[in-house]
Amino acid sequence: MAVTFRNPDLLWLLLLAPLTALAFVWLARRRAAATQRFGNPSTLSRLVVGRASGLRATQAIVFVIGLSMLTLALAGPQYGSRTRWLRKRGIDIVIALDFSKSMLARDVRPSRIERAKAELVRFLDQLDGDRVGVVSFAGDTMEYPMTTDYASVGLFLRDMTPMDMPVGGTAIGRALIASQRLLERSHRENESPEERARKSMAVILLTDGEDHEGDPVEAARQLAAAGIQVYPVGIGSRSGEPIPVYTDDGTWTGYARDDEGDIVTTSFSAEAEGVLREVADITSGRFIRAEEGGVGMGELRQHLASLQQSEHQARQITVQEDRFALVLFPAFLLLMLEALLPEAWILRRRRRRESENDPRSAKETPSKETSK
Repeated sequence: MAVTFRNPDLLWLLLLAPLTALAFVWLARRRAAATQRFGNPSTLSRLVVGRASGLRATQAIVFVIGLSMLTLALAGPQYGSRTRWLRKRGIDIVIALDFSKSMLARDVRPSRIERAKAELVRFLDQLDGDRVGVVSFAGDTMEYPMTTDYASVGLFLRDMTPMDMPVGGTAIGRALIASQRLLERSHRENESPEERARKSMAVILLTDGEDHEGDPVEAARQLAAAGIQVYPVGIGSRSGEPIPVYTDDGTWTGYARDDEGDIVTTSFSAEAEGVLREVADITSGRFIRAEEGGVGMGELRQHLASLQQSEHQARQITVQEDRFALVLFPAFLLLMLEALLPEAWILRRRRRRESENDPRSAKETPSKETSK
């Protein structure tokens, strides 16, 4: 079985080893040339206590080998393989919430939008391991990236209002495409296409169904091709409900009126329900009709629970064995050895022995004692 590397791009750092060796040779030649210019090398070796040339060469060799092994360890050598059971943790969910002005209607108390946000916050409290992102939409979209920090997602939902949307209207198709892009951007870079295809992705679409632009059905086909399930939740009553109007500070000023002065009403029509059901069918999702006085999150939890249960089932995969420790430990020892090699003890011991065996040193010793 061949050796592979987790980070093969780092192998080019092995070029540092021959470059370092050349640097040591160049320094040694410069040192020898400088010594010859200064005086006779044999005389200087007796006058100056320095490092032995053999010791310098040993240190250079040890350092170059250690540097090469450290580079190999950083590249992450892998040899052999083993199988293990991988338990997937949760699914990726995007909450696409309608923030159009019609969501301010009060046929659901205290209003469609406030009840939807309260139900979603409770829904987030029951998640465990699922990544969640948010797409708030009206005529345009705003996004909150995928995360497992449910508290921050809940804070984002609570702070958003229909007055914060820069463009009015309702564009369900645009919201679905934005949800798909958010899910696709959340994929980890090291995920293979097969892993992405196996990963469950869902979009929870909460809306009153009044789509004024775009084509939700065509957008649903794109999501289905990407393996994304859509769970539309229809909010609102069949009867017309007036749309409240508020100032920037939240003061109620009456109801929205048309150009002729008549009060504008909103309802969840049969036509809107038909479009959302088609979106759910195309993406293999499930349409949920909000129960009276709520937004249908109870039924949605049941459907997602079955999806989460299948995602948590284990599957057997083959993984490569990392062997960097087998190279890193010797590299560490060699670099430590190079740093701990003595500077001049070899020469000092040799010269101490020479001085002890030198007859002139023996003659000088008694004369010093006599003078004392």
